[in-house]
Amino acid sequence: MKQAFALSIFTILIISAAVAQDTVYFEKGLSVSGVHKYGREALYTDLLAHQLYSGTLQKPGNGIVFATGDTGQQLIWKEVMADSLHRFRIPGRMFANNSYLYVTYMSDKQKNAILNTKGTNAVYVNGVPHAGDLYASGWLHLPVTLKKGLNEFYIRTGFGTIVSLSFPAKAVFLNTEDPTVPVINLEENNTALKGAIVVVNNTAKPAAGLKMTAVINNSTIETVLPVIPAMATRKVIFNFDASSIKEKGNFQLDISLLHKNTIIDNSSTQLEAVPAGEQYSNTFISEIDGSLQYYAVTPQSSSEKNNAALFLSVHGAGVEAIGQARAYKPKDWGTLVAATNRRPRGFNWEDWGRLDAMEVLTLAKNKFKPDPAQIYLTGHSMGGHGTWFLGATYPDKWAAIAPSAGYPTLKDYGSHDGKIPDTTSSQAEQILLRAGNQSDVIKLAENYKPLGVYIFHGDSDRTVSVEYARQMRKVLGGFHTDFAYKEYPGGSHWFSNESVDWPPLFNFFKVHTLLPDSAVNNIDFKTSSPGISAAFRWATIMQQEYPLQFSRIKLTRDIKQRKITGSAENIRLLKLSLAQFGNNAAVQIVLDGASNLSYVTTSATDEIFLIKNNDTWSIGKAPLLSEKKPLRYGTFKEGFNHQMVFVYGTKGNKAENDWAYNKAVYDAESWYYRGNGAVDIIPDKAYNLNAYQGRNVILFGNAQTNSAWQLLLGDSPIQVERNKIKVGDKTYEGDDIAAYFVYPIKNTDTNSIAVISGTGLKGMNAANANQYFAGGSGFPDFMIFRLNMLKEGSNAIEAVGFFDNDWKLDERNKITK
Repeated sequence: MKQAFALSIFTILIISAAVAQDTVYFEKGLSVSGVHKYGREALYTDLLAHQLYSGTLQKPGNGIVFATGDTGQQLIWKEVMADSLHRFRIPGRMFANNSYLYVTYMSDKQKNAILNTKGTNAVYVNGVPHAGDLYASGWLHLPVTLKKGLNEFYIRTGFGTIVSLSFPAKAVFLNTEDPTVPVINLEENNTALKGAIVVVNNTAKPAAGLKMTAVINNSTIETVLPVIPAMATRKVIFNFDASSIKEKGNFQLDISLLHKNTIIDNSSTQLEAVPAGEQYSNTFISEIDGSLQYYAVTPQSSSEKNNAALFLSVHGAGVEAIGQARAYKPKDWGTLVAATNRRPRGFNWEDWGRLDAMEVLTLAKNKFKPDPAQIYLTGHSMGGHGTWFLGATYPDKWAAIAPSAGYPTLKDYGSHDGKIPDTTSSQAEQILLRAGNQSDVIKLAENYKPLGVYIFHGDSDRTVSVEYARQMRKVLGGFHTDFAYKEYPGGSHWFSNESVDWPPLFNFFKVHTLLPDSAVNNIDFKTSSPGISAAFRWATIMQQEYPLQFSRIKLTRDIKQRKITGSAENIRLLKLSLAQFGNNAAVQIVLDGASNLSYVTTSATDEIFLIKNNDTWSIGKAPLLSEKKPLRYGTFKEGFNHQMVFVYGTKGNKAENDWAYNKAVYDAESWYYRGNGAVDIIPDKAYNLNAYQGRNVILFGNAQTNSAWQLLLGDSPIQVERNKIKVGDKTYEGDDIAAYFVYPIKNTDTNSIAVISGTGLKGMNAANANQYFAGGSGFPDFMIFRLNMLKEGSNAIEAVGFFDNDWKLDERNKITK
């Protein structure tokens, strides 16, 4: 079987090599506005998608009424023409984020093509969803299948939309427009470096047995590649040896793609090499998904590097980490490291951007061995938000923070995905907003109390108003005793490198140090999710009473009196380290003014678990493997971690199986675009627990269409079958119900399954929108909704909420119809 497959792919490659590549730009189309509302939340509406999925979408025509809008106005298709640069722009507006563009292509036969769009949010190609290029980057080239005759493209537009099809000469080929490669530091050992580029498989079968060779200065390294799914792209990691590069400059890295030792494509990319003392970057394999990421470094100027400082800098929207690092002059007292947020825009330093920042912080600590007392956080613009967010989320990791030209929350300042809604009267929507509570740093502001805070903003900033800085000055002024504030006179959003590399800011850092846990006897810490931020110093919130509502601990430790007193709000299980009390110490713990507990330590590093039942605290135990805890606390988005594998169903009918595969590819495309990510996509029959041990699963399908369901979800309190969903003892019927939910993988500490499911094709399609990749969007543990949500909003949500600490349904934490 493998041999026959390899032969067929090889034959396709040889035949297709004789075909010339053409590019067809779409110059004429139809547009309709006021059609959809997508944002930073799970809830979305889309009248066109609703009609498409329900089979009621009529062919567009100039002047034809598409639908009736929210206020009773007619939504009418209108003819639009592309300009001389092939850009479609809605008349009178450059930005049309609620519109659809309709274009068509007549094909003389069924064939595969490469779709490239710019300024688009998503694209339906003959009804199949594909990722859009919302930031108009230009490097997203997606394989699509064209049928003989009329091919229809419905495009959720952004700004300056460009749409083209190309017909490449090769069926499997390289795309080097979006490389991830290091900037080589000549001072380091460069024999075993890693880069990543995209391989495009424009065939109907998976491309296996591929290899890649990388050659630079006559040094050749070969890498075996993972399978590239059918009609899909994947960014793959390759190895190369740059040890022969000895001088500063730009060098060509030649890359060949091989199948069975036969070269099927060649390309190249540029590498930069810099001498000691200049900014450089390192690549690393991310624990999130196994993809290749990078961070940039502004090295310390002094030769004395022991116990120096470490500055983590988080960049603004559209900025590469290497550009961020190059905005800083080297400091003689520390090293600056710039994380990536996975992309120049990425996730606003929330969600996987947060995880990227913390991965880089760990790598930087291991590499540079800084003084633990001198760890600092700063950032500009979106990175200013990242500084506010990461500072409030992890207040025990920084001696001081310095947001520059930043905004505090996505509730007040939105980017392309819009703002996070603030309030709502709908109970279902309240649950959705509760799932995103951690983004609301204003409510976490008292977490800044242990930190020095330097606020820096240009007073003429038209991109991020100085009013955001003034807002935070007022917030901190109510309780904080150690913050500085500076408005730069006449300063725009970026007035020079001093927008980030401001000497007084670093002078402020220099006089602040991070105390060791042993020296901190007072704790005041707030979080909305132990799965995001559970610990401050010697106290850890293990479980909440009400998931994703704010929890707060206020504790005082008296070593001499051997006593801990304080309060704990919305906490069920609390862990306290008793290391400072020593061995065989009788410690008294008084919580909430009532519970008075005595405990004798059994070692010099002892810890205690305290559990709350019926408003009374008692000594408890560590959570069981099967329970919620910080390592696996839930929300649907948690599934996209721990090198997740996409498992699509193959046991349904053709339409169901096609949906599962197409949805997996669509999510992989979106994850690659937004998060520079890469995932394995496998059929259900290929999944087993041993082969994918330690990895999360994203499951596409239901109990009847995906054979991995019973293995992974047989005991789940939510069960999805054809035409019905059971949520505990409640059953919802129909073929139009969609489901998102998360559930633990049995007998593991950290691994989860994120389920994307439906009761029929209508319900499955309703789950297509991957709003979970929008930074800051709140998704609870489960969300069950009808296709009509796309038209009616939250009224079509059937059930939404959180599992309890035993991963069971709890009436207190869910809303059902």
